[in-house]
Amino acid sequence: QVQLVESGGGLVQAGGSLRLSCVASGRTFSNYIMGWFRQAPGNERDFVAAISQSGRTINYADSVKGRFTISGDNAKNTVYLQMNSLKPEDTAVYYCAANRFTTDRDFRSYNYWGQGTQVTVSS
Repeated sequence: QVQLVESGGGLVQAGGSLRLSCVASGRTFSNYIMGWFRQAPGNERDFVAAISQSGRTINYADSVKGRFTISGDNAKNTVYLQMNSLKPEDTAVYYCAANRFTTDRDFRSYNYWGQGTQVTVSS
């Protein structure tokens, strides 16, 4: 079992930046692929980014490519999502997720989820 706790969300103006953190506990962090998803009201849970255990494989959604950066720190059992040039359409609850096998974009591939952190971008 893996427990995930996100932090770092908040209210920011368009063009601003936020850094989300997700701390994992319960199992060896370095064994897991970590992903970020987001969900706006009335929408499905959308893929944002994922990083492999080694950090060598990284995937981004087209909508965030060039603006968001995912990174991991195995020593701190933490994965980060640096979000720059934020847009109002980035407003959503952001979730951290983990699985052992794939950097897939399908949320059903991920076994473990955090509680989410709200990101609101004002225009």
